[in-house]
Amino acid sequence: MWEVLEQMGVEVVFGYPGGAIMPAYDALPKYRVKHVLVRHEQGAAHMADGYARASGRVGVAVATSGPGATNLVTGIATAMLDSVPCVFITGQVSSHLIGSDAFQETDVTGVTLPITKHNWLVTRAQDIGPVLREAFHVALSGRPGPVLVDITKDAQQGSCDFDPADRRLARPARQRPVRATAQDREDAFERAARLIDHAERPLILAGHGIVQAGAAAELLAFVERTGAPVASTLLGLGGFPATHPRALGMMGMHGEAWVNRAVQEADLLIALGMRFDDRVTGNLKTYAPRARKIHVDLDSSEIGKNVAVDVAIVDDVKRVLGELTPRCKRLDRTAWIARIEAEKGDAAVRDIQALPDTGKLHAAHVIHDLWRLTEGKAVVVTDVGQHQRWVAQYYTHDHARGLVTRGGLGTMGFALPAAIGARFARPGDEVWVVAGDGGFQMTACELSTCAQEGIKVNVAIINNGYLGMVRQWQEMFYGGRYVATPMRSPDFVKLAEAHGLTGMRVTKRAELAAVVEAARREPGTVVIDFRVEQEDSVYPMVPSGADLGDMIRRPHAPPSALVETAADTEEDEVPR
Repeated sequence: MWEVLEQMGVEVVFGYPGGAIMPAYDALPKYRVKHVLVRHEQGAAHMADGYARASGRVGVAVATSGPGATNLVTGIATAMLDSVPCVFITGQVSSHLIGSDAFQETDVTGVTLPITKHNWLVTRAQDIGPVLREAFHVALSGRPGPVLVDITKDAQQGSCDFDPADRRLARPARQRPVRATAQDREDAFERAARLIDHAERPLILAGHGIVQAGAAAELLAFVERTGAPVASTLLGLGGFPATHPRALGMMGMHGEAWVNRAVQEADLLIALGMRFDDRVTGNLKTYAPRARKIHVDLDSSEIGKNVAVDVAIVDDVKRVLGELTPRCKRLDRTAWIARIEAEKGDAAVRDIQALPDTGKLHAAHVIHDLWRLTEGKAVVVTDVGQHQRWVAQYYTHDHARGLVTRGGLGTMGFALPAAIGARFARPGDEVWVVAGDGGFQMTACELSTCAQEGIKVNVAIINNGYLGMVRQWQEMFYGGRYVATPMRSPDFVKLAEAHGLTGMRVTKRAELAAVVEAARREPGTVVIDFRVEQEDSVYPMVPSGADLGDMIRRPHAPPSALVETAADTEEDEVPR
C-alpha cells in the first residue's frame, strides 16, 4: 500500500488509526510518506480535499472500519459534488467476517457508492497495488472526483509477490466513451465561433472547470481576442483575474446585481466548466431568455441537464479554448461593456465600505482589510454561510486556487481542516481560514492537529452570535423568528490557548490592522475572534426559485430596487 502511494507521488496522508487498519499503519515507518494525525476522520477527509483543491494533486485520507469509515462520509460527499480528486483508504474486518456484523463492520463501499466515482473492496494482498493504481487513475481521469478503497485486515496481513516496477491497473483500461466524430467536432467548433462572432452581447460564464483544468491563461487569451466580459461562479473565482477590466464578478444567488442583469440581457452565454446549478440560474423558466447558449464541459451528463444549449462541446475546457480562440474574430465589445458599466453605476463602491467609521466592526470590514493587508496573495479557505459570500465579494480573487471553498454540499466545518490540507500543499504560501462561529466549532478540535504538527494557519472567526445565513433567511422569509439560530460560543481566545496556540480578539475596526499584522508575524497558528455586527446580511440576494433579475437589495436602496418575495420559501432549501 505505502509502496504504491510513494510511486503515485503521495507525500502526505491524513488519517486516524484503528483496529482494522493497524497492519497498514505498522508498515508506515518504513516509507517516506508523512502521516498527519487528525482529531476526527471528517477532518481527515476535508484535509485531503483542501490539499487537492490547493494543489491540483490527489489528496489522500486513511481511516479504520466502521465509525472511522463512516466519519469520512461528509467529506467524501463534499469532494464528490465539487469534483475534487481524492483517494480514501479504509480498513475493513477480515474477509471471513464480512456480513457477520463483526465488531466495527460497516459496508462502507455500499454506503459510499452514490458519493464516489468508484469504490473497491480488496480481500487479497496481491490486489492492493493494482487497485490503488487504478484508484488514482479514476480519481484524476475525466471529470475528477473521490474514490474509496476498502482493504480487509487479512489482505493487509497477507503476503504476495510484489514487483514495484509492475505498474498495471487492477483491470485493463476501460473502453473510452464514444466521442463525437471529427466532423461533428469540427461542426460544433464552427457553430460556436459563428455564434460568438455574431453576438452583440456575449457573456462568458467561468466555472470551477477553468480552475481544475488549469485553463486560466487560455481563458485570458480567449477574452482578449473576443472582448467578451466574464462572470464567475463561486468555485470559478480566481480562474480569471478579478482586477481585469473584463471581469464582472460573481453571478447567482449572492452575485453582483449588475452581473445577474447582464446574464438576463445577454444574447449569448458561453458556459465554460460549469453546471448551471440552481444557485447560479434562479428560476430556469426565465433564465437568460434572450441568450443562445454554448456549453463546454468534460462531463457529457451535465450538457442539457438543467439548461438547454445550442452548441455542446464535451472536452477539456483548456483544450477547447486553445482550439476555439483562433477561430473567433477580434471584435470590439465596448458598447456592451459600457451598458454593463452603466448598470453597475456606483454599486461597485460598496456602501458598507463607504460608511463613516463609527467604531463598529462589520464582517465586510474584516474581509476587505484582510485582502488589503495580504495584498490579495493569501490562500483563503472558507466554511459555508454569510462569511463565505462576503469573502467572494470583498476579497479580490486574482489567482487560481487562491480561494478554497466548498460549493455543492454546503459543508459546515470544512474550513479549518481544509486549510491544514492547503498548508501541506502550499507550504510557502500564507493561509487564512475564514469561518463563522457555528461552522468553526464543528471541527475546532483540529486546532490540536495544528499544534502537534507545528504548522502556521491564521484563523479569522466571523463571530456574530448566530447561525448567520439561516438567521438571514429567517429575517427575510420567516417573519424575523430566530428559531434555533442564536448561538453561544466558547471564549475562542481561551480555546486557542488551551490547544497551546495564540488567541486574539478584535471588536473595533481601529484594532483590526494591528491584530492581523501581529497574527501574521506569529510563527504558529493564530485564532482571531472578530466580534462583528450581529444582524448584517448578505446583499444582493435572489430568493430561492425566483427570477435571477429579482434581487433583494440593501434596505436603504431605492424602493424600485426592492422586490417582494414569497413567504412560503421551501424550508428544505435553507442552507445550513
